[in-house]
Amino acid sequence: MGLDYKGAGVDIEAGYKSVELMKKHVKETMRPEVLGGLGGFSGAFSANAFKNMEHPVLLSGTDGCGTKVKLAFLMDKHDTIGIDCVAMCVNDVACAGGEPLFFLDYIACGKNDPEKIATIVKGVAEGCKQSGAALIGGETAEHPGLMPEDEYDLAGFAVGIVDEKDIIDGHTINPGDVLIGIASSGVHSNGFSLVRKVFEMSKESLNTYYEELGTTLGEALIVPTRIYVEALKRVKAAGVKVKGCSHITGGGFYENVPRMLPEGIAASIDKASYEVPAIFKLMQKKGDITDTMMYNTFNMGIGMVLCVNEADVEATMDAVKSAGDVPYVIGSTVAGDKGVILK
Repeated sequence: MGLDYKGAGVDIEAGYKSVELMKKHVKETMRPEVLGGLGGFSGAFSANAFKNMEHPVLLSGTDGCGTKVKLAFLMDKHDTIGIDCVAMCVNDVACAGGEPLFFLDYIACGKNDPEKIATIVKGVAEGCKQSGAALIGGETAEHPGLMPEDEYDLAGFAVGIVDEKDIIDGHTINPGDVLIGIASSGVHSNGFSLVRKVFEMSKESLNTYYEELGTTLGEALIVPTRIYVEALKRVKAAGVKVKGCSHITGGGFYENVPRMLPEGIAASIDKASYEVPAIFKLMQKKGDITDTMMYNTFNMGIGMVLCVNEADVEATMDAVKSAGDVPYVIGSTVAGDKGVILK
């Protein structure tokens, strides 16, 4: 018998099966603007939703989950890593004041295991539901010989919309504005290369129960990234003009907070203004990591930082709480070199 694609390591039948299995999850993310079903060469999304905006601006974000996928392999838990992937993209869109419209995912795997792929996509669909984005397309690429059979990588791409007048870009930030931090759900999807240096990444290590965590190490680490789309939507609906917004991802506070600041303004943050979650304290102690390195790598319990006028603090806090999120007043802006002052 001659050679075929399956013999070369790519199983087309498995591809069809995984699409069938994921269809019901994808369906749950649909929005009225989505045209046509799954299976076309491109995803179609009607512009009717935003044609009445004065100056509609499209926003986009793309990201993956970094080495957090390694944790999913070790724990053989694949139903939440998709939430992480969506969160990393839609939080960036929300950060600019935008509403996520649709999402596409890309999964590269060594071997297509239809059930596993469908489970990953189930997580992607859950992230899309949490952010109101439609999952209108994606790709599963089987890469025999390039990746081990039981491994995969996951990346995503989000498109959102904002009226130009509502873009959050930090240009109106002045000294004396207030910084509000919104709690993270844990490590999110950044800093896992350092996490893997602190803790041995083995089944035994991940199954170890820690009193201070109230859970096993693996369960504490794999908690999916919090999605802040609803919180920001509610702040906007409350009539608050958010002056600046930072999504605390790779590079922690030091790298991300300055991204929202204009020249001549620094962010003064009080480390004692909220309780740093136990997982970070455990890592810092076990790895003997300096404060500076911790705040330069991890979100330290704050996933998003908003800058608002002092008069808007109460309305902002109430709106964030109404979305089921936990806000803290963590500092203020001061005159000085653009950057972060942690005290």
